[in-house]
Amino acid sequence: MTPKITFEEHFMAPGFEKHSEAFLKLIPRDQAEILTRRLGDFDGERIEVMDRGGIDRSIISLTGPGTQGESVEKAVDAAKGANDFLAEKISKNPNRLGGLATLPMHDPEAAARELYRAVKDLGLQGCLVNAPTNGAAYYEGTDYDPFWNELERLGVPFYLHPSNAYVTPHVLGGMPVLQGATWGWGVETGSHALRILFGGVFDRFPDVKLVLGHMGEALPFLRWRYDSRFGAYPMGVSLDRAPSAYFGSNILITTSGVCSHPTLMGAIGEMGEDAVMFSVDYPYEDTNLAVDFIETAPLEDATRVKICHDNAARLFGMPTLARKGVA
Repeated sequence: MTPKITFEEHFMAPGFEKHSEAFLKLIPRDQAEILTRRLGDFDGERIEVMDRGGIDRSIISLTGPGTQGESVEKAVDAAKGANDFLAEKISKNPNRLGGLATLPMHDPEAAARELYRAVKDLGLQGCLVNAPTNGAAYYEGTDYDPFWNELERLGVPFYLHPSNAYVTPHVLGGMPVLQGATWGWGVETGSHALRILFGGVFDRFPDVKLVLGHMGEALPFLRWRYDSRFGAYPMGVSLDRAPSAYFGSNILITTSGVCSHPTLMGAIGEMGEDAVMFSVDYPYEDTNLAVDFIETAPLEDATRVKICHDNAARLFGMPTLARKGVA
C-alpha cells in the first residue's frame, strides 16, 4: 500500500460546537453522533483508520465554519484558543499528526500575526480558512496584502475550505438540497478562489500556494475557457499571465470527497501530476472508500507516490519518499 499524507481532515475544538448544530440537525441522529465522536477523537479511531489506509501523517484542521463563524470581537481569542488546543493534541503524537491553523480573517493584520504565532511558536504547518469570513469578506483586496505577505514569507500553504454563502444565490433559492455540499459550497469557494486569482493576489505574491479541495471545486476543468473569455472580456483587469497558468503553480488541489478515476485523470491532465494531492475529508467522508479509490486509480507507481505522499511532503517541507529511494 502506498504511504499517504492527508490534509483535509478535521477536528472540533472546545467552544466551537455551537457552530455545528445547524448542520448536525439536518442529518440522522446516529450519523450526527458518530461525526461528533470522531471530530473529538485524536488518538483512538482516527489513528486506527489511518493505519488501515496507509496514512502516515494526517494534518488536521478545525471543522467549519470555525473562526469564520465568530464575531469580530471574539475571533482573535477564539482562533488562539483553537490553535493552542490543536498544538497540544499534536504534541502527544507528533509523528502521526500535524495541524493547519484557524485564523481571524476578519482583520488581515491580526490574521497575519496569528499565522506567524501558529507556525513559529506552535509548529503548525499552514492554515485552513472556511470562507467567507463574518458574512461577506473576501480576500483579494489590497487590504489583505499584509496577510498574503506574511503567508508568502513563512512559505506555508493556505487551504481555502467551503462554507455557506453569505446570501443564498437566487438560482438556489427554495432548493436547500443544492445550497450546501452538493453544489452551493463549491460555487462559493471556487468563485472566491477566482476572485483571488483575478484580483491579482498571485501577481503581487507569486510564491503563495492556495489549496482547494474536492478536485479543485471543479475549476481545473474550465482553465481553457478562463483564458478564452478573459481574453475577450478583460473588464479592465490585467494579469501577468494567462489565468490558466496560475493553476498548478499557485493553485493546487486535493482529491478530498471526489473518488472518481475519470475526474482524477482529468485533474492531473489539467493541473499536472505535481499539483494534485490525495486527501479524505475525514470524518465526513469514508477513508476506506477514498483509499481504495486512489490505490486502484490507473496511475504509474511513481505518479501514485506523488499524489499520495510526495506532493504534500514538498508543500509542507517534509521528506519525500522519492528522496528516500522508495519511488
